[in-house]
Amino acid sequence: MTDPDAPSRQDPKFREFHHWLVVNIPGSDLARGKVLSDYVGSGPPQGTGLHRYVFIVYEQPGALQCDEPIIPRNSAEHRRSFSIRKFASKYKLRPAAGNFYQAEYDPSTDLVHKQLGLRK
Repeated sequence: MTDPDAPSRQDPKFREFHHWLVVNIPGSDLARGKVLSDYVGSGPPQGTGLHRYVFIVYEQPGALQCDEPIIPRNSAEHRRSFSIRKFASKYKLRPAAGNFYQAEYDPSTDLVHKQLGLRK
């Protein structure tokens, strides 16, 4: 899951902000996959309008041995300027499905920013 509109659609200099990444999921058993980045919910900053949140499911050519850092749910480190296209190309992934939703700022967004250490 990524946000291609970070920090805003008008100024997406952190495109894409990386919200969730799981690899090596056997079939549809998500719980048995390898989490590379823990899930972080939508977090559009105040005044930045609508953001798209994109989910893409890929087919893997086999089990992946990834060298990306493991990102915990309380860290913004390594989440900015992620490229799902580069990741997919690096590991020879083929798109299988996708979906997206849009979200904008509301007061609960402040909790996401606090969780990531972006605000106190």
